[in-house]
Amino acid sequence: MARVGEVMSPSLTSPTKLQALDIDRWNLECDLNNTDHYTDLNGVDRLIVRRGQPFSISLYLRSGSYQPGHSFLDCIAETGPQPSEQYGTRASFGLSANIDTSRWSAAVVSPPGDTVALSLCAAPDAPIGRYILTMGHSARIEFILLFNPWCSGDPVYMDNKESLEEYVLSQDGIIFRGNAKHPIATPWNFGQFESGILDVCLRILDTNPKCLRNPGKDCSGRRNPIYVSRVLSAMVNCNDDKGVVLGNWTNDFDGGVSPMFWKGSVEILRNWDTQACQPVRFGQCWVFAAVACSISRALGIPCRVVTNYYSAHDINSNLVIERYINENGELLRSKEMIWNYHCWVESWMTRPDLTGSAYNGWQASDPTPQERSDGVFCCGPIPVRAIKEGELMYKYDAPFVFAEVNADVITIMKKNDGTTSKVTSTQLVGKMISTKGIASDHREDITHFYKHPEGSDEEREAFKKANHQNKLLQLKENEGLNVTIKVSTEMNKGCDFDVFAVVTNNTQSDKKCRLLFGSCAVSYNGFQGGNCGFKDLLNVELSPGGARKVPLRLNYSKYGGLLTEDNMIRLAALVFDYATRQATLAVRNIVLDNPEIKVRILGEPKENRKLAAEITLKNPLPEPLENCCFSMEGANLTGGSIISERLSFTVGPGEDAKVKMYFTPTHSGLRKLVVDFDSSKLCHVKGYKNVIIGK
Repeated sequence: MARVGEVMSPSLTSPTKLQALDIDRWNLECDLNNTDHYTDLNGVDRLIVRRGQPFSISLYLRSGSYQPGHSFLDCIAETGPQPSEQYGTRASFGLSANIDTSRWSAAVVSPPGDTVALSLCAAPDAPIGRYILTMGHSARIEFILLFNPWCSGDPVYMDNKESLEEYVLSQDGIIFRGNAKHPIATPWNFGQFESGILDVCLRILDTNPKCLRNPGKDCSGRRNPIYVSRVLSAMVNCNDDKGVVLGNWTNDFDGGVSPMFWKGSVEILRNWDTQACQPVRFGQCWVFAAVACSISRALGIPCRVVTNYYSAHDINSNLVIERYINENGELLRSKEMIWNYHCWVESWMTRPDLTGSAYNGWQASDPTPQERSDGVFCCGPIPVRAIKEGELMYKYDAPFVFAEVNADVITIMKKNDGTTSKVTSTQLVGKMISTKGIASDHREDITHFYKHPEGSDEEREAFKKANHQNKLLQLKENEGLNVTIKVSTEMNKGCDFDVFAVVTNNTQSDKKCRLLFGSCAVSYNGFQGGNCGFKDLLNVELSPGGARKVPLRLNYSKYGGLLTEDNMIRLAALVFDYATRQATLAVRNIVLDNPEIKVRILGEPKENRKLAAEITLKNPLPEPLENCCFSMEGANLTGGSIISERLSFTVGPGEDAKVKMYFTPTHSGLRKLVVDFDSSKLCHVKGYKNVIIGK
């Protein structure tokens, strides 16, 4: 649909005796322009274009006609509350013979006559945001300008079509949770093109404290994706400002909803907008990262969510995590933690503020509020390449991100008599760094972008640059007693199963030791819950080179009521050598599988045709499920809303919970229908179905 404007008064004659175009009305050609600029999924009822790329509007003259060399048109483009040529938020330009995509420019591309096809182009480094374009003394139009990753002159330029489809245009994706040995793919609806979401994203920029303090300078900064990414890192959390999401890492979600409740960013962003910029309750790391990804893609910055397994939270920048345990091997609470996984985002852009082009490309930013940077809870952007090479002086927050993937872990036992002793442990950080593959739901391992191969010369050189002395002092392999933890092949929530501690004697003499083998519920960020099972063997005897496998039974009747929504159990095996007084610790977190949600689409999927989804989940627990509710959402599938269906009956053990839910797709293409099941005992089980919608 084109948008037509009316003028208030005729234009004046130029002092140079050239004739100003006397504009009566205009057509913004929104359908054509938005499609050409990959913004049509936002709608075609208003003009949304990208910088550095021409767009065309039609001008209908009140009197006279356009004559090359005899007609002129003065144009002024302005953004922000205090437009200024000094800040680059105001640009004045006239007609040129041809469009110049390196600056603000305009050119007539039609033959002489009373209808003028005007081609315009914003500079590839113009600030993004809402613009008013004044043409002559009569025409005044509004449009939105976004970053342009299709433009080689834009710092966010990405030259691969498949990557652009994935990291800018794709409205759904996969976020990896679980653990390094068992990554769990969690579907997410980014929904950056859903109705109203772009307006919310622009409001977030306008609400940030830097804008409130100095609007002109802040709007000028929006030409720079580095600046915008750093602002978003601060604004997605609400710790210092009217940010979007409030974090909560307890198991008490009164006054809000569990972070596991969310299936996408759309409802979160809309809630923030409609609730007068009050923070949405509650989020955890994957929610913060997903919301930041949605906003970045909406603004035109290529972005993806990244998961780092065994992620270190180093609060004193010494690249060492000191982990304390008691004499039973139970982890004691500490400010420094090893998160089972942690999510952040990577955004694609050049870094002209750093030396050379080697640091262009993916930049890591972390919107989860962990530590302050320049007095604000934000982190990044820092080139991923700088982390790999140990360049910790580069902006922004390199030491913190480097520690997340490289910190050393020292385990110390606090004994009952008040003394401490060092414990041998093999805990590593920064494993299986993951993101969704391009045009695939499979996991892509990107660890090699963050770290050199372990033990390589390149790794040692990076550690030298980072002054990471603990890593340079390689620990010798334990030549005494060794302990590892083995698990069953299937560990489903609701089942009883065994886990095993394997103690090995690597010496040439007989050994007698004590084995403490315990388990407890744990949240993904390392906080422990109740005991799920414990075994204390005072006299374990091992011959030279011998081994003993000790089972520990985990029963649903005991662990079922202790699990958080993360479905995680921490296993810890502590071996104490009576002869050497040396303690050795093995730790392993396991994730219990939820049942599969099966989704079957009934009918032929086509645009604007009502479809039914038959959704089924089998109760795996030895107890009934009450208050069962299915919900689903999907970009361009459910009208930007969440569709819910609550069951009126109880689902017994082994029985199916089944519903039929309806939705109407609005656009063709591959879409992801994200489904959630919630009940009294089985909370927020996620599933999805990829649906190909025909025209």
